[in-house]
Amino acid sequence: MRKPEILSPAGNLEKLKFAIEYGADAVYLGGKLFNLRERAGNFSVEEMAEGIEYAHLRGKRVYVTLNAFARNRDFEELKSYVKEIALLKPDALIVSDLGVLSLVREIAPELDIHISTQANVTNYKVVEILKDLAVKRVVLARELSIPEIAEIKEKVPDVELEVFVHGAMCMAYSGRCLLSDYLAYRASNKGACSQSCRWKYYIVEEKRPGELYEIEEDGKGTYIFNSKDLCALPVLPELVRAGVDSFKIEGRVKSAYYVAVVTDVYRKAVDLLFESPQEFEDFLPFLMGELKKVSHRPYTLGFLVPENEEIKQHYESSSYIRDYQFLAFYNGRSWTVRNRFSVGEEVELFSPGAKVQKTKVKAILLQDSAESIEEVHPNYEVNISFAEPVRVTPYTILRKKKS
Repeated sequence: MRKPEILSPAGNLEKLKFAIEYGADAVYLGGKLFNLRERAGNFSVEEMAEGIEYAHLRGKRVYVTLNAFARNRDFEELKSYVKEIALLKPDALIVSDLGVLSLVREIAPELDIHISTQANVTNYKVVEILKDLAVKRVVLARELSIPEIAEIKEKVPDVELEVFVHGAMCMAYSGRCLLSDYLAYRASNKGACSQSCRWKYYIVEEKRPGELYEIEEDGKGTYIFNSKDLCALPVLPELVRAGVDSFKIEGRVKSAYYVAVVTDVYRKAVDLLFESPQEFEDFLPFLMGELKKVSHRPYTLGFLVPENEEIKQHYESSSYIRDYQFLAFYNGRSWTVRNRFSVGEEVELFSPGAKVQKTKVKAILLQDSAESIEEVHPNYEVNISFAEPVRVTPYTILRKKKS
């Protein structure tokens, strides 16, 4: 069996570096145009060049999203944009639109093409057609089960398959949602989704305008469209056996902390499966515990397991579960502060590929100063000493459990 790629989101240059340092084999990112994550930081051409160079120097791959659905008026700008990106030599372009695929083939035939999940590929016949179009990889629809994925791989073994294993889920079929466009004039298929599915809804009876009736599902709440988050960690062995080539983590608009922790967990899980599979089940509770330390909604296996009867929607609230707080990270010289913390607080140090270290903050000094302070705030650059000896490496994260 081939070891699957860990593919992490890179909403900006900082997140790209965190993903790579925490074990991603590849990252996917978007430029300022024609990608479906308008609210991500996204990359200027200059930043994209820097990110690709950073990744390639470390033997990692970069895939650029070009997955918006184009209109006739878009193609002149698309031509210029594809030419500009091709010069940077990314490892692939991710597209949804067959017209965009055709354009890329004309302008930059040397670039590999990956078909986005937005293309809604749910069967092997489509994969066979895409193979004839010289597509290297297909990102399958999230509605598929593991047996269906395995059958596609068996029928078309020489096309790579990419599957989402973690992150936010859309309540609409493969993200084909019009709620945002209709209610907020923000088109989800152009990257501007307002996440209208997370809003709280009421029923209004036709002949009683203005009278709002709560929608309740077993008395739990009214968030009827609000999906849980996908977490495929417990079924990774089955996905490996199904022949999945790439495990994709959702989250280009999530924090660098989220990217680091989730990438680290899936990196460790895949390595365990291939190097010491008997230890995977023993280590699984710890890894699941780490995934619960990032901002998330309740987890689900989604559609991956056909007999999965758990409710995929989260009715109680649209809020995320945030039990841990990202405090700072070590940039190689000092600590860059993201959230307030004080001397004496109990903290954890989370480093690439290392065990979590627990300790207390003993002292805080302003960078390039002997001045000691008791409390720090976002954007401070500080030096920190801890109550016990700890190992700190570049990109080490400092976090704490919320009280």
